[in-house]
Amino acid sequence: MAKAKKVTPLMQQYNSIKTKYPDALLLFRVGDFYETFGEDAVKAARILNIVLTNRNNGGERTELAGFPHHSLNTYLPKLVKAGERVAICDQLEDPKATKSIVKRGVTELVTPGVALNDEVLQSNSNNFLASVYIGKKQMGVAFLDVSTGEFLTAQGSSEYIDKLLQNFAPSEILIAKQKKADFTAIFGSDFHTFYIEDWVFKTDYAHETLHQHFGVKSLKGFGVDHLEDGIIASGAILYYLSETQHHKLKHITSISRIAEDAYVWMDRFTIRNLELYQGTSLQSVTLLDVIDKTTSPMGGRTLKRWLALPLKNAEKIKKRHRVVNYFLKQKTLLSDVTSHIKQIGDIERLISKVATAKVSPREVIQLKNSLDAIVPIKTLALKSENDALKVIGDNLQSCDLLRGKITETLNEEAPVNILKGSTIARGFSKELDELRDIRFSGKEYLDKMLQRETEATGITSLKIASNNVFGYYIEVRNSHKDKVPENWVRKQTLVNAERYITEELKEYEAKILGAEEKIVQIEQELFSKLVTWISDYIKPVQQNAHLIGEIDCLCGFATQAMQENYCLPEITEDYSLEITEGRHPVIEKQLPLGEPYITNDILLNRDDQQMIMITGPNMSGKSAILRQTALIVLLAQMGSFVPAKAAKIGLVDKIFTRVGASDNISMGESTFMVEMNETASILNNLSDRSLVLLDEIGRGTSTYDGISIAWAISEYLHEHPAKAKTLFATHYHELNEMTETFERIKNYNVSVKELKDNVLFLRKLVPGGSEHSFGIHVAKMAGMPQQVLHRANKILKKLEKSHSSEELSGQIKKATEQEPQLSFFKLDDPLLEDIKQEIIQVDINTLTPVEALMKLNEIKRMLVPKGND
Repeated sequence: MAKAKKVTPLMQQYNSIKTKYPDALLLFRVGDFYETFGEDAVKAARILNIVLTNRNNGGERTELAGFPHHSLNTYLPKLVKAGERVAICDQLEDPKATKSIVKRGVTELVTPGVALNDEVLQSNSNNFLASVYIGKKQMGVAFLDVSTGEFLTAQGSSEYIDKLLQNFAPSEILIAKQKKADFTAIFGSDFHTFYIEDWVFKTDYAHETLHQHFGVKSLKGFGVDHLEDGIIASGAILYYLSETQHHKLKHITSISRIAEDAYVWMDRFTIRNLELYQGTSLQSVTLLDVIDKTTSPMGGRTLKRWLALPLKNAEKIKKRHRVVNYFLKQKTLLSDVTSHIKQIGDIERLISKVATAKVSPREVIQLKNSLDAIVPIKTLALKSENDALKVIGDNLQSCDLLRGKITETLNEEAPVNILKGSTIARGFSKELDELRDIRFSGKEYLDKMLQRETEATGITSLKIASNNVFGYYIEVRNSHKDKVPENWVRKQTLVNAERYITEELKEYEAKILGAEEKIVQIEQELFSKLVTWISDYIKPVQQNAHLIGEIDCLCGFATQAMQENYCLPEITEDYSLEITEGRHPVIEKQLPLGEPYITNDILLNRDDQQMIMITGPNMSGKSAILRQTALIVLLAQMGSFVPAKAAKIGLVDKIFTRVGASDNISMGESTFMVEMNETASILNNLSDRSLVLLDEIGRGTSTYDGISIAWAISEYLHEHPAKAKTLFATHYHELNEMTETFERIKNYNVSVKELKDNVLFLRKLVPGGSEHSFGIHVAKMAGMPQQVLHRANKILKKLEKSHSSEELSGQIKKATEQEPQLSFFKLDDPLLEDIKQEIIQVDINTLTPVEALMKLNEIKRMLVPKGND
């Protein structure tokens, strides 16, 4: 019979804990080290670059890797950033107090989305944990940053949830196990996901969890009670926090709705195309890189939120503009407020550490110093002549009692680790001061004892000292051994001396050691009481963090406007967009020193210039003009000034871009398919305040196909009742013919100066269509071999003879005239006009399938003459 493998008690304990956390890398505290075993050890050694060893465990080889426990803050972030979920298993009792194996248990589970460690977090970015609930008709989503206490929820279509996931960029997303395939099919596999049990995503459980956490009977007070799918997602997040051993959550004081109707709509393609806060390559400079002039972590995070969610409410936008304008006029005030904000630490995360009892004495002092710096900002804001600033000043809390309590309790030079001592201020505790006096007056006491014993024994070379092994002792050189009194007890023998202890020294030692232990104990008790007391101030401190984030952003906008010569945009309720001498905020910063940015004017309205058809060669700057228009609108509706001489912006509610050929081949789709998907999404979601930017639509297929599709899309946009403002950049010069038929389409081109053998791109937008594509010139500039260029020119001339663009555009024009049904809304025939009215009057949202079929049959009878059924 095979002998059963013997497992040590330690490994038995390890295995039982590991089975509870199979998905996590377990850091197992053994003495002064955190150890990892087996597969965990292999992973840890690779990620942390530490030594992987092995040992025999009951005849079986086990891999082993570890690091000193005091290095946890160095190694933990590396594991979490590598995407690992890390379970920290600590010793739950003093090893000296037990004769059996030390009791151990997991004290914290750190995951990419649930981290409070400063080394894991980025100061200017939120670290969101998200939860997505895939319902029958729509989806719910929740976002929580456990390090700041921000808790948000929303629900809507998969496109809306996708947009929010792009905006908030969560570090980890929770999904029900049974929805794994659905999530990947809709959102792809780029996100870091974790799958939890399906029963967690249930309505009753979610309500119960949220009610219990917030201590309420209804969620009406938070304005989220109608978001059933959002509530289910939110409940799953709170469940996950309890599962990861995060029970101290007093800083999560509320849950807010992300109001879809309050912010400009941008789909995921637009967010990516405009490179707002993530570039398409590592070298890319984003809009955020250029405009971020904030000086506090709260400001940095607020700016990202504002950029992700630009406003649609004209009065709210103007309020921000008024503050920025006021700062620009009051430069001394701007300088003073900015310098005070620089003194403020991350109070939002510091108060979260207070709530979770993970705050150090030094961090509490930082909190106090930061709150001190808020007082002068409050005073300056209240004294200002700007209403919005006065409101901010009024709402900033000076927290006098809190600051006073911290000052009274803690030493200004408090250490990071409370065990280092000197945490509590002198004069706060009489008992503590007396114990410290015993400890600090020890030298004087020992000097007096030494003097007495030297006189009594006549030994001039006596020495009193101490060490960790033997404690306090009197050292006598061997030459004076005969003078040692009988009541001295020998402790240790050295080569040249003997060490003794006396009754008095023994009593003194007990007193000193007792005092040091008592000092640590009292300091810990007093500090713990202070932290509990501070936790009552979570809400006012969070409110201060929120307001400082806002004021920091507005100061940053003013600084940017001053440094880069931005102008105050005029926000109107009409539908026009008028930009004078607009610039691309990112490109202008990357130009060589001394090279001016070529500015451009844009005018779009619903009356006579709804669509601008921009032709011009590749590399001439068509895409830059499209992007800068969108960025100027975005900046304006965030509350910032804009890079232009003047800008008059009729509120925009949706920005759509289709820029460049962004492949999605990893998802099994061709370039052209992706292009058509993105364009279809635009055409199906138009509104009367939309801004549409299309770049090179149709170039993913053959020329004839491409021109036909581009023409049809342009016609659809022109004839659509929304009359969406559109910029359409194309190298299909045939589309210039559209201005003859469609009165609100205007031709512009990016001017080019032809030299003898070359071409100079002037990057200026001028009225009229462009004649040539200059593709061969671009190839020449790229260094294409001469024989290729020569051959290309010959082929081009042959093609131009056989397929002139006049002939091609004539064919398209003829086709559209011969097929009036291709025209989507412009129908002159009386019968077709009747059909048009019949269709327009139908309310699609309330139509049942049977009614739809009946309506279709009715329209068919109008079209098909009797007898031809």
